[in-house]
Parts: sequence; structure tokens; C-alpha cells
Amino acid sequence: MISLNTGICRMLGIEYPVIQAGMAGGPTTAELVAEVSAAGGLGTLGAAYLTPGKLREDIVEIRKRTDKPFAVNLFAPVPKDDFSRLDEVKRALQPICQELAIEGQSAEYRSPDHGEELFRVCLEMGVPIISTAFGSLPPEHMREAKAQSIKIIAMATTVNEAMEAQAAGADAIVAQGSEAGGHRGSFSFERHPMGAQVGLMALLPQVADAVDVPVVAAGGIMDGRGLVAALALGAQAVQVGTRFVGAKESGAHQAYKQAIFDSDEESTVVTRSFSGRPARGINNSFIERFESSGTKPLPFPSQNTVTKEIRAAAAKAGNPEFMSLWAGQATRNLRQEEGAAEIVSSMMEQAGALLQ
Repeated sequence: MISLNTGICRMLGIEYPVIQAGMAGGPTTAELVAEVSAAGGLGTLGAAYLTPGKLREDIVEIRKRTDKPFAVNLFAPVPKDDFSRLDEVKRALQPICQELAIEGQSAEYRSPDHGEELFRVCLEMGVPIISTAFGSLPPEHMREAKAQSIKIIAMATTVNEAMEAQAAGADAIVAQGSEAGGHRGSFSFERHPMGAQVGLMALLPQVADAVDVPVVAAGGIMDGRGLVAALALGAQAVQVGTRFVGAKESGAHQAYKQAIFDSDEESTVVTRSFSGRPARGINNSFIERFESSGTKPLPFPSQNTVTKEIRAAAAKAGNPEFMSLWAGQATRNLRQEEGAAEIVSSMMEQAGALLQ
């Protein structure tokens, strides 16, 4: 018999095996995180693009709203900037800048690097759970986090990555299938330039068999049916991203939400165009025009920094054709905003009914 009171729930101190994905870049407001946690799931603050000061503010706000556990998601160390081909990329972006009335692209760019400071804020403020993308915490950080009894969740897209994360000290592994929206947690791209495209149904049982720590399923999970299926395949919880992007408490732009509500299972593509790192999002004019230019994007995070002003101008104009519309492949049933607590409760009600 499949139980909804799983070991990872007890380990993390949560009531339900539903984790809201830590989506950096705006969707995960303090309100969203607190609502998910208060409803019995695990809310996660996507902190990778925040300043240390903003992270402190959000942690304080989350704790004002709930006394339940929550997580902070950080990027593992990322490569340094590489703007060696900046002029070439700027030429490819110039027509889009003109269309959005961006007057003159910046002459110089520099990606912010607050990784060390963000980790220190998590330690100082006693964050109970840290999740990581793009790899594991460095060994020294892992030791410091463990010394404060912080639980560590790492995302993986292959069995080898999952085993590496377990060896590094992760307390739980998110097995993230190719259906997942946004940047997946791939450790490297040496074997697969666009990341290992292993679907969740194939990946999940193999990861569950290969590691001894609890496994969380992610990628294309939207409802209680996905939760029950994931538990049957060896997961102890699910991580849900795209459905929470459309939540009332999400910080996503309304045009971004509407693009998700209007999309279906054929709407997304995997692209490097916005950030330099493969990410799944709804296909739009920016992706089509940049890729048709034949210009190779800069590596992450440099491409992400160069396209930031375009994304900001598109958001200001409410134009989704030039926004990064990160989304997974299971959007057909999402058609309107829901409250975060409602999402958690409806998933659990449907899962419970299926298990009766």
C-alpha cells in the first residue's frame, strides 16, 4: 500500500509530500512560499538571483506568515563570465532591442555573483532546508550546513548525478525528468550539450534503485495522479514548478501566466537563447529569431546577463514574445489562477481518492 505519510515528510517536518520548486527569477515570492508551507507542503524560495539583503527580507517575511519549515534554493557554483563573443551576440540582439525601443545596449556587462553571501545568509538566519541546482554544495559549505543540522536537497537529471549528490552529502535527491520547465539541475554538459533528456518515468525508478536517500520526483507533475504515479515508481515526494507559476501568489508577470494558461504539451522547446544554459520554455519570437540568426549564445551566466534588459523591457510592455516563459510539458489542464494552498489541497485530495 502506498502511503502519503512518507519518510521524507518526517525528515523535513512537513505534512504532505508536495514540494514547490525553487524557481529563481521572480515567481517564488515570500507569500507563495509561506502559503505552500502553511498548507502542509514545502515552500521553496528561489534565491539564486536575489541580493543578500533581499534574501534576508524574504526570510523574515516568510517567518512572519508561517512557522512551518521552508527551503531556500541556491545554484551550486557556476562558471565565471565569458563575454569574449559579446559583439557578435549584441549584433544578433540589436533588431530585438530596436523593436522594444531599448536605446543602446550596454557597453560592458558583469553578472552578479552573490553565491557565497547568499549561503552565509542561510546559515545566519537558520534556514532549515537548502536545495541546490546545477550540482552539489561545495564540501566546505556542506560541512557547515550539516553542522547546523540543515537538510540538503540536490537536483539530478541522471543516475550518475544522483549518486554524486548522495556521495557529496545530500539528504534527498530530486530526480528531474526532461519534462521539467526552466533550467534543469544538470551537473555538466560534456556528454549531452543540451542536457540529458531522460523522461521522468524512465529516470525515477533508476535513481530510486541507485541511491539510499529519499528521492523526489520532478518534471511534468501537476496533480494528484502524478503524485501517486511518482510514489509508485519509488519517490517519496514530488516537486511541482509550473503549476505554482500560475498561482495567485506567484510573482510571475500576468502575461507569463496567461502564456502558460494558453499553452499545451507541444508549446515548449529546450533553448539556450535566453541564458546560455538549456532551459525548457514556451516557444516565442525571441527564441525563434535568436536561433534563426545562427549566433551561438554566450555561456551561462553571461548570456542571461546580456538578455536581461530585453526581458525587462518585454515585461514592462507586457509582451510575452520576448520574455523567458519557463514551463514544463504538462500545461494543458492549467487555465486559470489558483491559490497556492488550493493547489496543495487539491493534489492531496485527488491522491487520497486514488489510493482508497
